[in-house]
Amino acid sequence: MSNASIGSPEQLRDPNYTPPLAKAIPLGIQHVLAMFVSNVTPAIIVAGAAGFGFGSNSPDFPELLYLIQMSMLFAGVATLLQTITLGPVGAGLPIVQGTSFAFLPIMIPLVAGKGVDGLAAVFGGVIIGGMFHAVLGLFIGKIRFALPPLVTGLVVTMIGLSLVKVGIQYAAGGVPAIGTPEYGSLLNWSAALVVIFVTLGLKFYARGMLSVSAVLLGLIAGYIYALMTGMLTFDTIASSWSNASAFALPQPFKYGFEISAAAVIGFCLMGFVSAIETVGDVTGITKGGAGRDATDKEISGATYADGLGSTVAGLFGAFPNTSFSQNVGLIAMTGVMSRHVVTCGAVFLIICGLVPKVGGLIRTVPIEVLGGGVIVMFGMVVAAGVSMLSDVNWNRRNMVIFAIALTIGLGLKLDPGALQHMPDTARILLTTGLLPAAAIAIVLNLILPDELSEEATEEVSGGMSGHGKGSLPAE
Repeated sequence: MSNASIGSPEQLRDPNYTPPLAKAIPLGIQHVLAMFVSNVTPAIIVAGAAGFGFGSNSPDFPELLYLIQMSMLFAGVATLLQTITLGPVGAGLPIVQGTSFAFLPIMIPLVAGKGVDGLAAVFGGVIIGGMFHAVLGLFIGKIRFALPPLVTGLVVTMIGLSLVKVGIQYAAGGVPAIGTPEYGSLLNWSAALVVIFVTLGLKFYARGMLSVSAVLLGLIAGYIYALMTGMLTFDTIASSWSNASAFALPQPFKYGFEISAAAVIGFCLMGFVSAIETVGDVTGITKGGAGRDATDKEISGATYADGLGSTVAGLFGAFPNTSFSQNVGLIAMTGVMSRHVVTCGAVFLIICGLVPKVGGLIRTVPIEVLGGGVIVMFGMVVAAGVSMLSDVNWNRRNMVIFAIALTIGLGLKLDPGALQHMPDTARILLTTGLLPAAAIAIVLNLILPDELSEEATEEVSGGMSGHGKGSLPAE
């Protein structure tokens, strides 16, 4: 599909331009394909952490389907807030919203082993945290100074590092299989490796949508491999399809509402980080698609929509939403800036969210196959964080901030037992690893002088001295 057949160069750079419907719908579905796997994966991971049974005959199966269904439905609703706008809410830009990975380190400890009972506190945190996130739209531009690339790069890197263990466990057979002979078997790993190799092949040797949708196509290849090797049977697929209804509406407060200090504090703090991520995505869209900087109104509107979308999602049993960076790259690739194209994709997501049979099919993906995709996705999160850190001026001051924040944050994540005597709220927040790392980096960045003494730095760094933007310290 050539750009000339869609509109003139001036029209393509205009967010308010509406391409012909026959062109807009396929372009909108492209956006959905680019984010589809990433959007539903957090729901599956939280369900696994809560101890839900994944089989189609499990009593928890309907709950898992509902979480997947809500992920699709409210990603579509939040995207509509961004594209259509509602008063000051929404940027009026082609921003695709989806379930955020950033909140997983907060949600997993809250639900660990608690089943459905752990979800009330999570959704209480989602709702209140979403409100806080929306309020940030009033002054988001004034707090960006507190989150330079040193801080945001560290936070994004920590998000990925906090989650890579999940990918390995899934690829080896899933958390329920730990300790069994099947865990870590060659068959399990072979399915994950098929996904990884196909994804890498398409990402680097294909072009266009084949490259953009590499993870989705990798999972499809793994799915076919699972059918060929007997890991998945057509009977299982038929059972999941028949046990899922054809249509269902969301249920308000399905899992209750509970105010947990750990959940509220955690979601509010991560809302702060997510807001800055959205600012970056909005800027990337306007620069890549229209060749200009984002306006204050667009940045504020996008932040409002982030928060309001998450609040509404929490009311009905969906997790926090944020703007999806992969779709920023898709706009730069297609050159189509129309927000109405993304609106078509949002409508498609909403339709999928109202049809639980779609969730039923998604759930038939073997955990080992999903593990291959998760390894790639979380690895890319780490890589994105490292890319942000490449913009840091690695002087002595920034090296010390990064070293202390990463060491304490990652150390607490790796050994949560070190805080066993802390109160429950503090223990949950600190053992995420992410929040202490972010807090330490933000505070040290604000209070430490621009230049530390050489003696103090060399005592910490073993004589290494930092120099130059994006460069390694000299020996």
